[in-house]
Amino acid sequence: MKDVIKPLKPGLEFLELNYSKLNWNLEVDQLTKICMSNTQGSLTNKNVLSIKTGEFTGRSPKDRYIVKDKTTSDSIYWGDINIPIDTKYFDDIYTRMKKYISNKELFLRNVYACSSKIHKVSITVINEYSWSDIFSHNMFIKPNKNEIYNFKSDWQIINIPSFKSIPEVNKTRSKNFVIINFSKKIILIGGTGYTGEIKKSFFTVLNLILPIKNDVLSMHCSANIGKKNDSALFFGLSGTGKTTLSSDPERFLIGDDEHGWDKNEIFNFEGGCYAKCINLSKKSEPGIYDSIKKGALLENIPFIKNTNIPDFKSKLITENTRVSYPIKFSKKIKYPSIGPEPKNIFFLTCDAFGILPPISKLSINQTMYHFISGYTAKVAGTETNILEPVATFSACFGEPFLPLHPIKYAIMLGKRLKNKKINVWLINTGWSGGPYGIGKRINLEYTRKLINTALNDGFNNIEFETTKIFNLLIPKKCPGIPNNILNPRNCWTNKDKYDSELNNLSKSFNNNFKKYEKYANEDIISASPKLY
Repeated sequence: MKDVIKPLKPGLEFLELNYSKLNWNLEVDQLTKICMSNTQGSLTNKNVLSIKTGEFTGRSPKDRYIVKDKTTSDSIYWGDINIPIDTKYFDDIYTRMKKYISNKELFLRNVYACSSKIHKVSITVINEYSWSDIFSHNMFIKPNKNEIYNFKSDWQIINIPSFKSIPEVNKTRSKNFVIINFSKKIILIGGTGYTGEIKKSFFTVLNLILPIKNDVLSMHCSANIGKKNDSALFFGLSGTGKTTLSSDPERFLIGDDEHGWDKNEIFNFEGGCYAKCINLSKKSEPGIYDSIKKGALLENIPFIKNTNIPDFKSKLITENTRVSYPIKFSKKIKYPSIGPEPKNIFFLTCDAFGILPPISKLSINQTMYHFISGYTAKVAGTETNILEPVATFSACFGEPFLPLHPIKYAIMLGKRLKNKKINVWLINTGWSGGPYGIGKRINLEYTRKLINTALNDGFNNIEFETTKIFNLLIPKKCPGIPNNILNPRNCWTNKDKYDSELNNLSKSFNNNFKKYEKYANEDIISASPKLY
């Protein structure tokens, strides 16, 4: 085994782990061997570690809390997303957790968030399981040996899946929990082995400290950059194509999920990618498929019967099958993961009603309206009891991770767009010619061509027309694309039915936006759809 790299001053004396076996910054090969020896994982035919996260195969947003104290009481947008918990309950859980792990073998890792040197945040992640440490290794930014030796952490994440809360004592909803304490700069995770809680809990931290302290717009988006040094951002909820469409063989990946935008540049928060694997194939998503190699971590993916080959089509354990891997596993990456201010921004929505155009250009007011709305649609089969398309809205395309009011992020975005030549596009990756079950999913190659045309200024000399109700600007033609699909109404056999569904979708937008109207100015409100 290689020598363990320990920081000179760990800064964890307060944990009182004098009797624990502490494994500092182990290599992935070492962690994999430990995982296998503990029968916590299996190796695939390509020597990739495959594990199961246990009872939880996804995040549990209703069990995430923020300590309400002097630091947070006036800044957090409290409610169903940001659920407050009293300091005394945090302290009780923290005290019991320290005692619980005092005799356990633990895996500790020193890492950074934010590829920008100016905004970099240091973190020590303390994991109960070796495979959780592999996830931490893959997803955060790794210090060099000298940085580790002189490491001093700003934050600690303590992730102990086997430790559970006592709901009637600690005032939690369930035995599993994620608690963020901004005063003590500690995140506690217990009762769940789902690794995404590690990643997204710290994303929530950055979504508060960067906008407030550093005037950085934190964003739930992917980003890439072209050969002409032109950055592009891709916002979108799960299933809209954010990771797929940002993986372009002609461009370099900056990051696939979390970014910041300061006065001069955009930068990746992470050092890795965490991609969905359901129905993954080399043909559909070669960038992700080829990154699944030794050092990656597969989650909740069964093997094809009598083999150790992952069955990417299987939903036996969950539909939310995942892989994490260092960003360097991707073939074309930008290093460091930083780019200039974007030239193009894409809002991706999977409109299962078949109403929105495959591409439309947004004004600044429309940009802020659609950013606050964060629309997509769920289709039958994605969740229990969903039998037909359901409109879904998630503010700023990442509401579960926003500790501030969504309007504040929208205002920051608006300021960055003002007086700058940044194009914003609304892209429908969903259905055309009718809703899910009647129409057809928009061809992925068409979507790629539309985005590439926008990236290469191909719409500059194209005539646009304005749609009804949503008042969206849509091009009348695009090279390599059938002209009739650019206006969605043309694709419906029953035009009256299209108009009726168009009205229904606009009502959903307006109903959702009611909760933001008192915070939004007249310019943003003016961009809302107008009913017949």
